[in-house]
Amino acid sequence: MAETTTQPLEPDRTPRLADRFAAWRAGFARPAAAFVSQPEPRSIGMVARGRQLAAGNLLLGGVLVEAKGRSLWEAMPPDPSFAEAAHGFTWLDDLAAAGDLAARTRAQDWVFQWIATYGRGTGTGWTPDLTGRRVIRWINHALMLLSGKERPESDAFFAALTRQTVYLSYRWKAARPGLPRFESLSGLVCSGLALTGMERLTGPALAALARDCATEIDGEGGIPTRNPEELLEVFTLLNWTSQTLQESGRTPPAELTTAIARIAPTLRALRHSDGGLARFHGGGRGLEGRLDHALAQSGIKPMVIRGLAMGFARLSSGRTTVIIDAKAPPEGRASVAAHASTLAFEMTSGRRPVIVSCGSGAPFGAEWRRAGRATASHSTLAIDGYSSSRLGQGERLTDRAHVVPARMTQGPEGQALLIGHTGWAATHGLSHMRGLELSPDGRALMGQDTLGALTGAERRRFDAVMSSVKLQGVAFSIRFHLHPDVDAQIDLGGAAISLGLRSGEIWVFRHDGVATLSLEPSVYLEKGRLKPRATKQIVLSARVLDYATEVGWTLAKAQDTPLAIRDLERDEPPV
Repeated sequence: MAETTTQPLEPDRTPRLADRFAAWRAGFARPAAAFVSQPEPRSIGMVARGRQLAAGNLLLGGVLVEAKGRSLWEAMPPDPSFAEAAHGFTWLDDLAAAGDLAARTRAQDWVFQWIATYGRGTGTGWTPDLTGRRVIRWINHALMLLSGKERPESDAFFAALTRQTVYLSYRWKAARPGLPRFESLSGLVCSGLALTGMERLTGPALAALARDCATEIDGEGGIPTRNPEELLEVFTLLNWTSQTLQESGRTPPAELTTAIARIAPTLRALRHSDGGLARFHGGGRGLEGRLDHALAQSGIKPMVIRGLAMGFARLSSGRTTVIIDAKAPPEGRASVAAHASTLAFEMTSGRRPVIVSCGSGAPFGAEWRRAGRATASHSTLAIDGYSSSRLGQGERLTDRAHVVPARMTQGPEGQALLIGHTGWAATHGLSHMRGLELSPDGRALMGQDTLGALTGAERRRFDAVMSSVKLQGVAFSIRFHLHPDVDAQIDLGGAAISLGLRSGEIWVFRHDGVATLSLEPSVYLEKGRLKPRATKQIVLSARVLDYATEVGWTLAKAQDTPLAIRDLERDEPPV
């Protein structure tokens, strides 16, 4: 008899079967008849995006589909990111923000078409995190969705919400720890408290949410991924859950209120002067106004953080903020989307970003995703061809830079930071030390980058590398990626670069002459756009020929730039 083998299931087949089975089981639950109390919208969206959606221009997950005259579900392309964004229903926030008849009609049609097509457990949207994300939006915008609807449609809406709530009670444990788990548990608690007869499902979910608040939120108010935008998402979910509990007459668990109190000052420390978040480890700036709204809703009073916030250092004076990645990248499962951005910084002047990171390339494909994670895509020093932390199996960062503890000082001459890492000690015998000083008025940022062999072991390794390259030295570059709105021009015969901001401010970049100065192309990877935006980067290039090479540089406002500027020009939304 011929030998037979059993083919293993595909990696995602077993969870999908479990999700479908749980959705089928949930269909036997008695449907809720109404809401316990009238839902109030909590999430906010963008008016411009809502109008685009209502017009049939569907930009979801970085993919644009023109669907005039067609339903969202009829126009679904075979793209996972588009499908995730569609089934997560965060686009309801944008349609609600638009608020006109066309937007409301789109929202109602697409929700009830989803119920008819996928409401019994089919499709890619039946995962714990997407379901949690979806039910929160349905509840937030229920008044808009049910406006003018007859009893049969209302019954179908509540039956679909009930099925999803019961499904979450079965499957929340399958969600990955971190943001996916917070989404599924928050969705279950909020929907369980909002629907009549579903309150019994909230007890276990609330206990699990409390445990995750204690284990996933550290003492600094940070999360393992060190992604600022993801931290904002978690913070927003916890705020909504706390408000829902209080409105239903229940006291939020101590772990939940403690997590909110810890996260709020961390988010404030990661907030640039323009209101956007620092863009590190896969995170974006966040939807305009959402951070300030979440902080206001939390009720946590502002407080000054001494030292690091989730591993980031902050220098702030006048109109200028500088945020530095001052910790080793995340490790383990949290490093799957982490960037090799150790010692990189971003700088914002008033409402205008100046020095930035390239950002997450994930919305633009695998190659851009990998490129965005490299050290060269951040505003810091990198040895040519080598990131400070390297990728291992499963896209995790396994060869991580070890960080020398940061030293922060503040005095009459301004705020200063001195920090280093040993990311190239094993490969080249070299460590990177970076010193930054921000003047008291915020008009000048001084920097010094040192690449050197500090210990005996590092010097022996460096000598071996020098021998292998015939004493030609180790090439490195210090990059300063510019925001696309910055107008950069080489000045003073190539000795400086002037930076013009849309506010009218002029900044001038100079260096000490040790390195070669150039202005080169770069990209700005921004969520919500179809393709990367072209921009420029300032590059200082040099070689290490001895045990240490120091490069000094300054970025200062031009003398005739006034102390205060009325910056009233509005930015165009990324649609």
